[in-house]
Amino acid sequence: MPKNLTKRAEDYSKWYNEIVLRAGLAENSGVRGMMVIKPYGFAIWEKIQAQLDKMFKETGHQNAYFPLLIPKSYFAKEAQHVEGFAKEAAVVTHYRLRTTPDGKGIEVDPDAKLEEELIIRPTSETIIWDTYRRWIQSYRDLPLLINQWANVMRWEMRTRLFLRTAEFLWQEGHTAHETKEEAIEEAEKILDIYAEFARDYMAMPVIKGVKTPSERFAGAEETYTIEALMQDGKALQSGTSHFLGQNFAKAFDVKYLSRQGKLEYVWATSWGVSTRLMGALIMTHSDDYGLVLPPKLAPIQVVVIPIFRKKEQLELIDKKVKELTDALKQKGISVKYDNSDNYKPGWKFNEYELKGVPVRIAIGPRDLENNTAEVARRDTLTKEIVSMDNLPAYVENLLSEIQDNLYNRALKYRDAHITKADTFDEFKEILENKGGFVLAHWDGTPETEEKIKELTKATIRCIPLDMDTTEEGVDPLSGKPSKRRVLYAKAY
Repeated sequence: MPKNLTKRAEDYSKWYNEIVLRAGLAENSGVRGMMVIKPYGFAIWEKIQAQLDKMFKETGHQNAYFPLLIPKSYFAKEAQHVEGFAKEAAVVTHYRLRTTPDGKGIEVDPDAKLEEELIIRPTSETIIWDTYRRWIQSYRDLPLLINQWANVMRWEMRTRLFLRTAEFLWQEGHTAHETKEEAIEEAEKILDIYAEFARDYMAMPVIKGVKTPSERFAGAEETYTIEALMQDGKALQSGTSHFLGQNFAKAFDVKYLSRQGKLEYVWATSWGVSTRLMGALIMTHSDDYGLVLPPKLAPIQVVVIPIFRKKEQLELIDKKVKELTDALKQKGISVKYDNSDNYKPGWKFNEYELKGVPVRIAIGPRDLENNTAEVARRDTLTKEIVSMDNLPAYVENLLSEIQDNLYNRALKYRDAHITKADTFDEFKEILENKGGFVLAHWDGTPETEEKIKELTKATIRCIPLDMDTTEEGVDPLSGKPSKRRVLYAKAY
């Protein structure tokens, strides 16, 4: 076990922060609440970004880029939207600095006040819909399927690396459609993409659902979500897709000439995932030895470490490893050969274990004699002696096995932590002692939803779409009738 790494069971929050820092993923910056994403962490984000970008483009979406700064008046056009982000908005009021009269410092130039204050984007609906007004004239311009990869600013008071920072990276899709049905289909299609990505690449099981009215995105008519369960029993909203109706189209006067020759407002969606997925990845799979990465998102899938005493031994190992790494790269496997002499093999074993590299191969003089190598897998911490002749095929199969094992392990944990509650005492007992999702009836009122949140800190994560929860019952708190169960949990 890495020296001084806190165990999950002792302090989950501290364990998480230590992994982020010691695995070289990110660190706090000189600006409160903002992080520096380090090269290894950014390499993981790049793999997330590349795969999602591919999936978006395969479904007809194109990338564009919109301004970071948004006129304050744009927000005023959609009242519900501005109310949802008002407390987190960072405002630019001046455009110039000047030297202080004593010549020793810098101050804001009071003569350089902006005519209209600008908001650093917390999300881009307003600036994008002002643009779409110029782009959309006719039904021939629809559907408009645009995505952007960008940074956003939400002035969070309590921050945690990746999970909640004042500035974070994300993608945000914004689409316009002829009909309500097309827009809803788009929002649901993106939800399916997010769920597929979480399952097949992050090895993270998620539950698809819709948010309650009080939990919807500001300005949306429906918010679809994927909800995941972390190893501490808390839920994490991992991606959302919103059906916006015609709210933004009306606010920004975005109309199109229909096939019938009438001017109609377009129908809209927006959707996004962020660097919060990095936090989900860490908390879904990692252990007391450090980061655990699913092979499909690991920047380094295989690390090869030579074990030697003499230079002549290293030269022989180098030659053999060159053949091995070439064969692995031909299979599309990313591999690093660490033959540096600044650290001993034992240190390297711990370091790559901490960084979550899925497969480690060790080769020494005796292995050369026997034409074998020692192969260690990160997910189970087990080792095998494998023939060099079979090694490339063995590693390829092993990476697939690790990917599947991580998913199945997370699924088993998640399913074991979905618990029905019929009374409020059961509800509280599950939250306090077991954790996870509580499947309970809800009377459909925001008053009951808010009261349960106040009493237990649990929120309705979603009304599930891929679980049949329809049944007659009563709300455990209010005693009022209910027609279905919903998923409650404490959440990040």
